[in-house]
Formats: sequence, structure tokens, C-alpha cells
Amino acid sequence: MDVMPKWADALLIPLISIIIAFAISAGVIVAIGEDPVEAIRLMIAGTFGRSDGIGFMLFYATNFMFTGLAVAVAFHARMFNIGGEGQAALGGLGVALVLLSVPWPHWSIALLAAIIGGAAFGAGWAAVPAYLQAKRGSHIVITTIMFNFIASALLVYMLVEVLKPAGSMDPASARFGEAVALPRLSEILGVVGIEFSPAAPVNVSFFVALLACFLVWLLIWRTRLGYEIRAFGHSETAALYAGISPTKIIIVAMLISGALAGMMAINSVMANGRLVLNSVEGAGFIGIAVALMGRSHPLGVFLAALLFGFLVQGGAELDFWTNIPRELIVVIQALVILFTGALDNMVRMPLERLFLMFRRNTPDEGTSAPNPTAQAGE
Repeated sequence: MDVMPKWADALLIPLISIIIAFAISAGVIVAIGEDPVEAIRLMIAGTFGRSDGIGFMLFYATNFMFTGLAVAVAFHARMFNIGGEGQAALGGLGVALVLLSVPWPHWSIALLAAIIGGAAFGAGWAAVPAYLQAKRGSHIVITTIMFNFIASALLVYMLVEVLKPAGSMDPASARFGEAVALPRLSEILGVVGIEFSPAAPVNVSFFVALLACFLVWLLIWRTRLGYEIRAFGHSETAALYAGISPTKIIIVAMLISGALAGMMAINSVMANGRLVLNSVEGAGFIGIAVALMGRSHPLGVFLAALLFGFLVQGGAELDFWTNIPRELIVVIQALVILFTGALDNMVRMPLERLFLMFRRNTPDEGTSAPNPTAQAGE
């Protein structure tokens, strides 16, 4: 029997980790001569006080949902896919090639093609590390992080030597056609009469990310393949005994993981109108923190992505209105990763002792308290 209830593991531990991370960050803010309470107020007001702040938060959260799901799927198969950055970058290349190759008549058709292109390139970039892990025993962490650097170099070459328009000095692809521009949330809500800032970059890919969360939940908890992935992740020996092929699970899980990371490009590249250098902007690495905090569950990934979207948008507000450097948000993100990952037991173990003590002091259901009268008459 588990000592700690599931709700405590899913909600209470991450919440305490966030509180500790923010408390330490508040100490840093005080040390540089700023007011942490005012800093939090600015972050909240700058994000939730106006619609464009919400829009930017959701835009960042969309990227983090895709990369968080990518890491989560690999986690379920007991693999640490640290290559989301490179897979998302190559996904962007796939989206750009698809959108530049055909004069698409409408954004909806182009979106489907871009999803396939981004997913295919992301999965393809994850396929080699997956094969090396499954067939050669090469550690997935080493190979995927090496592939991040290869992806970066390849993208520079493609943008400078192949995709850059003639006469342009900017290392970026040509602009996509106007017909493939994704509708923003302001346009979608405007149809039903809800006003939303047109400056906010959040677009229809946010709903694609929500759909991806649902489909990943369906895959992991409602399909045979998902059961095999989870079984392999819990025990390779038991999975082998049950007839589950480790090679198949490693390769398939990594292909799905890479495809999800590559799909991020519909938000970072397609919505931007062209492919540029550093379109991923670290979202592949933030996806690791999102998956850790979300306990590799799609709902948790969604909530953690919103939190990190808030941190990025709130950090921009701090950088604009105060002397607090925006890099402090990176410190907060690092602290969240530290407490939800490496120092998870620092929060978990005291809570487990607390719940165990509570359980020992609580009579089991179906049992009655001792009867002193009966005992005295014996």
C-alpha cells in the first residue's frame, strides 16, 4: 500500500516545491535591493491584468505543452529524452520545408501538413538515438544531447546556405504565404463577440496542444501500447516475461516523443511566418521541468506549462518595470527543476512520514474501538 495518497504526490509535493523555489527567489530579490512582494504583484498584474499578457502566457505555454508531453512519454518508458531542443528545431525545419514547397490554399490544410512535417522530422531526429539505445546500448541522455548540437549546426547550414532568400542577410527562410497564417485567439473569440488583444501571439496551435494532451492520455492509459510502455518503464524484467519487446518499446516511445517535440514548430515557426535561428528558445529543456512537475501526466503537463508560461511572461514584466534582471526567471525555473527533480525526496520523505504517522493514529475502517467494560469483565 502506498504511504502517500495520489493527490498528495500529484499536487502537494509540486506545490511545496514551487513555494520553496519562490521563497529562495524572494531572498535573492531582497539581496539585490528589490521588494519581492511588489515583484510578484507586477508579474501577476502584467500577466493576468490584461488580455495580451494572458495571450503571451498561453503562447509560451503552448510550446511547453508539446515539449513537456515529449519528455513525459519517454519518462513512461524509463527514458530521459533530453533532446527535445534538437527535435523541435528539426521539426521547425520540416514545417518550413512543407509550407514553402506548396502554395497552400488555406491555413487549415497547411496546418495538417505542417503537423505531419514537424512530427516526421522530430521523430526522424529521435530515431537514431532510439536505435542506438535499443540495439547498441548507448545511453539515451548522451546521444540525445549530442544530437541537439548536431541539429543546431544543421539548422544554421540550412538557413544560411539553402533556405535564405537571395540577397537577404538575415539567416532565416523566406516568409510563408499569407494563406497559411494561423488565426489568432483574438480572431477566434471575435467570432463570438469576445474582445481579446490582437497583439497577443496565441493562436489556434494552442488548441492543437490541448488535443495532444488528450491524445497522449488516451495513448498511455487507454491503449495496449500505452500499457506496454508503462509496464516496460516499471520493470524491464517483468515486461520481458510478459512478452513485451524492449526494442519495440524504446523505438516507438522515442518516435512518439520526438514527434511531439517536432510539433511544437507549428506554434514557434508556422505562427511566426518563417523559420529563424533559435526558434525553439530553450523550450526543449523547459519541457523537462514541465514533465517533472506534471508527474508525466498530461493534465499535470498542462498545468505546469501554464506555470512556466506565467514565469516567462512575468519575467518580461519584471525586466521592463524593475531593476530585477529577466535572468532571475531562469533561476526560478532552475530551482523548480532542482526541487521537483534532484531534491524531490527532500519534500517527499517528510510528507511520507507525516502521512504514515496520521495513518497509524487513525483507526482502520470496519474496526471498533476497544470496549473497556468488556475488557474489565473478562
